[in-house]
Amino acid sequence: MQTEVTKLSAGGRIVIPARFRKALGVETGDELIVVLEEEELRIFTRRQAIKRAQGMLRRYIPEGRSLVDELIQERRAEAARE
Repeated sequence: MQTEVTKLSAGGRIVIPARFRKALGVETGDELIVVLEEEELRIFTRRQAIKRAQGMLRRYIPEGRSLVDELIQERRAEAARE
């Protein structure tokens, strides 16, 4: 675990140390997702949030099954019925 001290400045702004920004692959202007969980502040990139969500869902979807392909097949079947 990497630790560094930073300060809260005017307007509730906090500086993310450069080495953390580099490790996360974020740059000025990038959107971040901030979560308050059990009195801890967590910061995610959109890419990390998507990866986390995919990991949670993967438990319920068998390997090799594509929900996207199933949805496309359903839409095509619906279109054929119209």
